[in-house]
Amino acid sequence: MRKQRTYTISDPDTIKQSLLHWIRDYEKIVWLDDNDHRNDYHSYDAVLAVSRQTDDLKDINSLQGLKNIVRDNRDWLFGYFSYDLKNELEDLYSHNFDGLGFQTLQFFQPEKIILLNGKELTFLYLEHCDEDIESDYEQLLSNRGVLQEKRIASTPIRIKMRIHKDAYFEKANRFLGHIHRGDIYEANFCQEFYAEDSIIDPWETYKRLNTISRPPFASFMRLNERYLLCASPERYLKKTGQTVISQPIKGTAPRSRDKKEDEKLKQRLTQDEKERAENIMITDLVRNDLSKSALKGSVFVEELCKVYPYKQVHQMISTVVATMPKDKNPVELIEETFPMGSMTGAPKISAMKIIEELEETKRGLYSGAVGYFDPKGDFDFNVVIRSILYNATNNYVSYSVGSAITAKSDPEKEYQECLLKAKAMRNVLEAS
Repeated sequence: MRKQRTYTISDPDTIKQSLLHWIRDYEKIVWLDDNDHRNDYHSYDAVLAVSRQTDDLKDINSLQGLKNIVRDNRDWLFGYFSYDLKNELEDLYSHNFDGLGFQTLQFFQPEKIILLNGKELTFLYLEHCDEDIESDYEQLLSNRGVLQEKRIASTPIRIKMRIHKDAYFEKANRFLGHIHRGDIYEANFCQEFYAEDSIIDPWETYKRLNTISRPPFASFMRLNERYLLCASPERYLKKTGQTVISQPIKGTAPRSRDKKEDEKLKQRLTQDEKERAENIMITDLVRNDLSKSALKGSVFVEELCKVYPYKQVHQMISTVVATMPKDKNPVELIEETFPMGSMTGAPKISAMKIIEELEETKRGLYSGAVGYFDPKGDFDFNVVIRSILYNATNNYVSYSVGSAITAKSDPEKEYQECLLKAKAMRNVLEAS
């Protein structure tokens, strides 16, 4: 059982900064922030879940264990699915290099949850720590204003490329060969940028990344010595009651400070036949995935190929909605739709096999999903893209980017799209 208490606050943005300061002493953290983006499927402005390493509450790191606890526990769970969960769902494997070492999946039942909606700040604490609510709230208030934080001394970051430009072109052409032979229609080809023997301050790095990106599905996650600093614009899957929503992204264009030029870039993306074809193919894949369990006739595309502006880029997004049976275990919806089509390709299994052969790095948490299950079995998960991943034990920093390869792809343009997506992460790290 959890004790609940709600306070009215005057300045939500300042409270957000105070919360990010306050969580530094916790070993298990999931922070989700919508950065004031609003749509019909909005739930919370921000969500925070924390626990200490010494808690009796155990981590959940198996799919069956998660399925059982979501069914029986009736409490909140926070965590992630890595891309390599695919190997448990299908006859697939991952033998590529992994410098980060995230588990296939990991969830925890948090001691403390704080929900922000408008000017309401709600505390949901387990019984053994519910006496902390008042003192934690007072501490958050006292941290407002100029926050004097204990910062981690960072080292200069030297970014390396896992796949150099000539090798990228060679691999992109091999993807095109598979497409021309009819093995696949589309594949999301990703490459890693990394730094070894590097120390960063994860909290400060996340703040800088979020400031320059302001995405709707930002997240900060710490699970002991592994961190995710995420500026994702994409929702993977959300469940509310019997309604399930997926919002795949395919199609990216740069922004311009000149309003007229920016509008031209937006319209060019809207009318780009290649980008629309990519988006429609993945939207159809999502429809197919959702139809595995959806009530007959309930799967529909609510919005197709709509372009949304974000601080760094324009994105083409579609929204697919379906109605599920009441008795469906929520984790089964993940099993039937994971990984998200926007990060794989079509047909999905064939694309994943070819991706594994041609990429150099095990994706791990990149291309996975971070989010939560609530006591009702509802959930919300993002897509882990535009993200910095950090292993503080071996001082390894990584970010990956990708683009969709289709029959109409030009490898040079796909390469430049990757560099555009990588810009925010690189700027943040090199400024450390």
